[in-house]
Amino acid sequence: MKVATKFGLIVGTRGFFNPRLAAEGRKQLTAKLKSLGYGYVILPQDATPTSAVETLEDAQKCARLFQEHRSEIVGVIVALPNFGDELGVVNALNLAGLDVPVLVQASDDEMDKVDVEHRRDSFCGKLSVCNNLYQYGIPFTDTTYHTCAIGSKEFAEDIRFFARVCRVVNGLRNARIGAVGARPTAFQTMRASEKLLQASGITVVTVDLSELIFAAQALDDRARAVKAKVQAIRDYGTIPDYIEDAKVVRAAKFSVALDHWVAENNVQAAGVQCWTSIQRNYGCGACLAMSLLSNKLIPCCCEVDVGGAVSMLALVLATGEPAALLDWNNNYGEDRDMCVNTHCSSYPKGFFRSNIEIANLDVLGASLGEDICFGAVKGKVAAGPMTYFRISTDDRSARIRAYVGEGEFTDDPFGMAGGIAVCRVARLQALMKHLCRNGFEHHVAMVRSHSAAVLQEAVTTYLKWDLHRHG
Repeated sequence: MKVATKFGLIVGTRGFFNPRLAAEGRKQLTAKLKSLGYGYVILPQDATPTSAVETLEDAQKCARLFQEHRSEIVGVIVALPNFGDELGVVNALNLAGLDVPVLVQASDDEMDKVDVEHRRDSFCGKLSVCNNLYQYGIPFTDTTYHTCAIGSKEFAEDIRFFARVCRVVNGLRNARIGAVGARPTAFQTMRASEKLLQASGITVVTVDLSELIFAAQALDDRARAVKAKVQAIRDYGTIPDYIEDAKVVRAAKFSVALDHWVAENNVQAAGVQCWTSIQRNYGCGACLAMSLLSNKLIPCCCEVDVGGAVSMLALVLATGEPAALLDWNNNYGEDRDMCVNTHCSSYPKGFFRSNIEIANLDVLGASLGEDICFGAVKGKVAAGPMTYFRISTDDRSARIRAYVGEGEFTDDPFGMAGGIAVCRVARLQALMKHLCRNGFEHHVAMVRSHSAAVLQEAVTTYLKWDLHRHG
C-alpha cells in the first residue's frame, strides 16, 4: 500500500485579527490536502485557544507534535489566513528542528471584505514571517503569487510543486549511491569526491566488480530467480535470432546478482564499471542489468559515474519517471541548437518510449569481440519534452556545482547505432561553452518531462549547491 506524502501544518494567527479567519483557513487547508491525496500532521483544534499557532506555548506544543512524527513529515506548510504571528511560526519550526523544506502561503484579502472583522493583512504578515525565517537561517519555498486563496488552483499547483521539491531534497540528503567496480582508468572525467557528497548527506557504497561476477557465476541456470529474469529480459525488448540462449542466461545471472547487491545494501542509484572487465572476465555487457533497474526507478549509469547516478536520482525523485545518462555526443548538421546524445546503451525502456532491441555492444563489440558483448539496449528515443541535469564535485572550490535546463527530443533521423536521442536546446552553443569553461563532464542525466524549476528550488534553496539554470 502506497503511503501518502505527509506534511506538517502550521496555521498562523495574530491577536489583533479575527481568529475565525484562522479557524476557517485551517479547515480549508486540511480539506485541500485531503483532496490532493496528501496526509498531514497538525495540532488538534482544541490544543490552542485559536486552533492556530500564535504564542510561545502554542509553538512548543506544535514542535513537540512534529518531533513525534519526525519520520513521517517530509515538509512543513505554513498558512497565514490572517497576518499571523511571526514568532509563533518561527519558534515552532526552530524548536521542532526537522530540517525539512518549508512552504509559506498567505491568503488574499477580498476587495469587499477589508473591514476590521474581515481584513486579513496576510500580504504584510508574510513579509514578517519570511523576515524571521531568514534571521533564523530556515530556508523556505514561496508560493507562485505573494498571496493566494487556499482553495485556488494556483495553490494546489504550489503544493504539488512543493511535494516534488521535498522528494528531491529528502531523497538526496539520505541517498546511498553504489559504486560498482573501478572507473575506467582512461576516464578521469568520472572522478568524484565522496567527502563533498557526504557533506550533503549522500553516502557512496563501494563494491569490487569481482564480487558480483563471482555471485553471478555461482547462480544455477535453472534457479527460479534466473529463469524469471530471463523471461523479464525477453519481455523487455526484441532479441535478434542470432543471440544464443546462453548469452541471455549469462546476462540474466549478472542482473540477478546486481539486483541482490542493490537491495542488500539499500542503494537508491549506482554507477557500474561497464567496460572492459565484465566482458573479459564474465562474458557480457552490464548495460541490460542497469537498464532493468533504471526502469524500476533505481537509476544506474555507466563507467562508475557517481555524479551521474546522483543526477539521475534527482530527476527520478523530481518526476517519478525513469531517467537516463547520455553523452553530449554529436552536432546535428549545421543546426546549432540541435545535438545528438547517445550511449551504448543502458537507457531504461520507459525512457525510450519506442521499440527497443537488446543485442551486442557495437563499439566494444568491434574491439573486444561480439561473443562477450551481449547486453546493449538499443533504440531511438521518442520525441517529447525533456529536462537535463548534471552535478559535479568541484574539489578546487570545495563545492558541488550543477546545471539544469529544458529542451525536447525530436523525431529527426540520425543513422548511428546504440541509444540515440536527437535533442533541441535553445542557445545550445552557450550551454556548451558553460560546460567547457567550468569543467563539467560529458555525461548528462535526462528525463522525459519539464522539471527544471523543481531541481532549481531543491538544489539552490535547500542543498545549497551552485546551480546554472540554462535558458
